[in-house]
Amino acid sequence: MTSEATPIYSVVYSSTATRHMDDDDLADILATARAFNERENITGLLLYRAGRFVQFLEGDKERVRALLARIDKDSRHNELRVLIDGASTSRQFADWTMGFEPMREPTGPPPEGFRDAFDDLDNATEPHEVMHATQALSMWFRLRSGAHG
Repeated sequence: MTSEATPIYSVVYSSTATRHMDDDDLADILATARAFNERENITGLLLYRAGRFVQFLEGDKERVRALLARIDKDSRHNELRVLIDGASTSRQFADWTMGFEPMREPTGPPPEGFRDAFDDLDNATEPHEVMHATQALSMWFRLRSGAHG
């Protein structure tokens, strides 16, 4: 999609849904995102769990920033918090205009020693914590069978 000489700009953010999102709501978001991202040469991943979104976006810096500004104004969510914002050496999601995975909400306490990367993003205060959690979520998504965007 992009030549190696062109720097890739990456943004990861989290936000809170302003209302319950059902499968139809999420399908609408994805259809719009995939069509837009294909036109703008933006790739990424959207995760949703228990009223929380985490989204990875990557592409041309100006296009990604313009999209983030548009997303920030979307009334379907609030409390947008940028977790990662900067240049990258390559795309993590080159094959997906917008990969998606709804994640189940935990039904009980995690086993001792278990780390929840989705929760880690909400609680991260240091850049290395954010990076570790986003890499774990990216790997989790890639390893799931049939993951595509």
